[in-house]
Amino acid sequence: MKCFENRDQRCVFDDDIVNDCIEKMAAADGIVLGSPVYFTDVTAEMKALIDRAGFVSFANNGLFRRKVGIAVVVQRLMGATHSLDTLFHFLFAQDIIIPGWSPVGIGREIGDVEADEESIAAAKNAGKNVAWILKALKR
Repeated sequence: MKCFENRDQRCVFDDDIVNDCIEKMAAADGIVLGSPVYFTDVTAEMKALIDRAGFVSFANNGLFRRKVGIAVVVQRLMGATHSLDTLFHFLFAQDIIIPGWSPVGIGREIGDVEADEESIAAAKNAGKNVAWILKALKR
């Protein structure tokens, strides 16, 4: 509960990159969360980031509220739905605006996703949606 005592937009654990990520997320207009699927969920590192960043955000009056965000995952065989659900729950809990469908890449080896034309097209479209909403909000 140190987040609620300190209210300094930082996690009390300061021995990794999470506070740097929180600072960048707080400064950004848009947030893209991406993870490979490991054992049908996001990586442990991503889970640690969203758990800790989410708690810091709650302690600091909704640090990420009304930003625009998207989730992207890459799977080999299965687990994309659950992984996206994990990321979406973070985005929803933070009152982050989600502009539509999130891309799911398919691949196992480095570079496999680059050959997945549908996923690349979906990722580009998702990026365009984020940019469009951000531009519309600036008007």
